[in-house]
Amino acid sequence: MKIGLVGYSGSGKSSLFSWLSGATPDPSAMNSAQSAMASIPEPRVEALSAIYHPKKITYASMEVVDTPGLSRDHVGNVSKLAHLREADFLVCVIPAFEGVDVAKEMQAFVEDMEIADLEIASNRLEKIEEQMKKRRLKEEQEKLEIEKEALEIVRDRLEQGNPILAEEMTDDHYKATRSFRFLTEKRRAIFVNTGDDETDFAKFQEYATEKEPVLAASVGLELELDKMGDEEAKSFCEEMGLTRVGRDAIVRRLMDVSGQMVFLTAGDKEVRSWLMSKGGSAIEAAGCIHSDFIKKFIRCEVIACDDLVRLGSEREVKAQGLNHRETKDYVVQEGDVLLFHISQ
Repeated sequence: MKIGLVGYSGSGKSSLFSWLSGATPDPSAMNSAQSAMASIPEPRVEALSAIYHPKKITYASMEVVDTPGLSRDHVGNVSKLAHLREADFLVCVIPAFEGVDVAKEMQAFVEDMEIADLEIASNRLEKIEEQMKKRRLKEEQEKLEIEKEALEIVRDRLEQGNPILAEEMTDDHYKATRSFRFLTEKRRAIFVNTGDDETDFAKFQEYATEKEPVLAASVGLELELDKMGDEEAKSFCEEMGLTRVGRDAIVRRLMDVSGQMVFLTAGDKEVRSWLMSKGGSAIEAAGCIHSDFIKKFIRCEVIACDDLVRLGSEREVKAQGLNHRETKDYVVQEGDVLLFHISQ
């Protein structure tokens, strides 16, 4: 899972990158993307480790990508946004200080992304029109015609300042344009970077929509608090009347709004949490572990982590009939502990 951070200069985007990943932004890479892994907190790993006493403990993580700060006059933003095309999910960082209007800032993001996508669609259409003037095999010509149709739909929607509608695109259209990874089609969230003295983070939910959930925290304050011990940070917040959100809460929330969930594997060698898309199947979970598991998959055994922790052993879970065997089509549930059986 790759999370792309985008924000105008001065938004605190790079500070958010540092807070989530623990990595220090490289000043020499201001015009290019930087990436680091953000570990996902998972208390069930500790609970399972108390049962299995494994030699190794591993937490799931997601890649966070910091991109160059955008310019509010839109100059050069198209090339800067290109770094986000490989991201699976976008987080638009907006400062809630210095008089910034959150709604207007979000609209500016959308306009910049529309311009970037429009440039790609228009440039490709010009090339297709040149290619179609030459004689080609019937199959090649048909592929170009489908791609042209799809890109004309995309171009027309973006020129009108409208989102690309799924109902206007056929499966063939999506296949033809999938490689462009249009920014306006990506799922996204708003991250509101507040002032240090903010205590009412819930008020920013007024900017949330079904497609754009909102997260909020004071990144500057959180970074300072992380330098302290837990007790010192708690005392400091109480004394100063400050509210701490906490990195773990934001990371888990990011995981949730980006459509990800956790499943686990457990044994005496390793207890590990894994990240996968919500609604994914057992065969997809197997692929998270190793690509060979997809070809060699036979079945998987499933135990709900809560049952395993509550009863304290696999033997007791099985004695109570709370485990079940599933095929590759089984829809994995959040917190499932999976054991895969594969062919040799």
